[in-house]
Amino acid sequence: MTISLTKGQKISLEKESGGGLSRVAMGLGWDAVKRKGILGFFSGGSQEIDLDATCIMFDAAKNQVDVVWFRQLQSKDGSIKHSGDNRTGAGEGDDETITVDLSRVPANVTTLVFTINSFSGQTFDQIENAFCRLVNLSNNQEIAKYTLSGGGNVTAQIMSKIYRHNNEWKMAAIGEPANGRTFQDILPNIVPYL
Repeated sequence: MTISLTKGQKISLEKESGGGLSRVAMGLGWDAVKRKGILGFFSGGSQEIDLDATCIMFDAAKNQVDVVWFRQLQSKDGSIKHSGDNRTGAGEGDDETITVDLSRVPANVTTLVFTINSFSGQTFDQIENAFCRLVNLSNNQEIAKYTLSGGGNVTAQIMSKIYRHNNEWKMAAIGEPANGRTFQDILPNIVPYL
């Protein structure tokens, strides 16, 4: 059963997946807002928007250990992989996917933070149907889904984090707006959530 997450909500991934969770995928999907012509009668089609999914790995001291994004599609240890850069949001379902093998994440990594950035600079009020979801890859069941709401005049979103707590993985929906074309631009905004 899928849990629809709200901002700030936390769940145990072990319990929600039925235990033994080892491989998950964080999917990001979106649609561009349809352009409207004069008085809304003529449409210029959809506006392409390049959103980028990123996973940043942190240790207990809040130091960045590694990052997986469109410029580095795999973590150095091989535990996290990115599906590749979708520059338009075209198509159905997940437009970009980050796959995580939790059993291979190095022991010194305590938190994985997932962000999205509008690399092309459009704001989230121009984006429709944006979501972030977590899927258990052992059975392809959706564990949790976080729907972006409110959009706003921002170009980034700190979506969620997966973190170790008492020897189990948990997920927290963050949903914090920020501004920046890449994850480096919003690192100061991420630190309070580690």
